[in-house]
Amino acid sequence: MTHTIAVVDYGSGNLHSVSRAIARVGGRALVTRDAGDIASADALVIPGVGHFGACMRAICHHGMDRAIADFRATGRPVFGVCVGMQVLFEGSDEDPEPGLGVLPGLVGRLDGDVKVPHMGWNTTTWTSPHPFVDGLPDGTRFYFVHSFAPPISDHTVATTTYGGDFSAAVARDNVFATQFHPEKSGDAGLHVYERFVGSLA
Repeated sequence: MTHTIAVVDYGSGNLHSVSRAIARVGGRALVTRDAGDIASADALVIPGVGHFGACMRAICHHGMDRAIADFRATGRPVFGVCVGMQVLFEGSDEDPEPGLGVLPGLVGRLDGDVKVPHMGWNTTTWTSPHPFVDGLPDGTRFYFVHSFAPPISDHTVATTTYGGDFSAAVARDNVFATQFHPEKSGDAGLHVYERFVGSLA
């Protein structure tokens, strides 16, 4: 059985690269902003590229904030990617627009005397087990593109260091999210998507 993964379309980038990665590991990606499509999907991906405030305003404009909340309440898997991870927090220093508030805390600008945006490969350190990253060792490299990053908290699954330490992956209940782009991270990224899609079996 092929499971349907709704990929939320609120005008952000990387929709097609996320969809291709899901298809490669056996899922059926449905790019949509229709609340009915989201409600009937087996899992949900919140992608994201760009500005926190612009993404949140687009999510709310299209009614996706309520659709995401309703879907999350069902207990089915939700996966946030990059800015799609950041919008799950209460807010961001990038913009006063409130986030979705699924995760506590504020996303902050990258610390230290480093080039911003952070673009490129970086290693991760796993701090908590999670089935989507099971089998990936410490030091696994993923691809990052960002200027802001979420804090380390009790929900952190992985950390990375660029200027300072921050959460590279987080999880809470049925929600999992990564600051890195799995769809741009080669075999390691496909492993994450494969475990995500495989959890629906």
